[in-house]
Amino acid sequence: QVQLVESGGELVQAGGSLRLSCAASGRTFSSYPMGWFRQAPGKEREFVATISWSGGNINYADSVKGRFTISRDNAKNTVLLQMNSLKPEDTAVYYCAASLSWRRSAPATSSYDYDYWGQGTQVTVSS
Repeated sequence: QVQLVESGGELVQAGGSLRLSCAASGRTFSSYPMGWFRQAPGKEREFVATISWSGGNINYADSVKGRFTISRDNAKNTVLLQMNSLKPEDTAVYYCAASLSWRRSAPATSSYDYDYWGQGTQVTVSS
């Protein structure tokens, strides 16, 4: 059974930093893209960042470019999201996602590109 488990979300002040982690189990995702999405109250889920299977192709939402960094450790079957200079508008539940598009080269920026999802971790940024 495939599981994605996020951790690292918490309450932080504006301007602070957090690192989210997503641990995958049940299968290895070293040959597949992984991504992060977020959903704020009353809003639709939105793309945050994606990383290709090799780590060589990375894409970010414009709203987080220059502040967030996605990375992966295929040996540990994990993906990380380093979030710096956090803003109140970053407040949301953050979801990790994994795709089954084997060695996909095109960026996976849509939720429809992903096959597995974690349960989410809450990030709250106070002003």
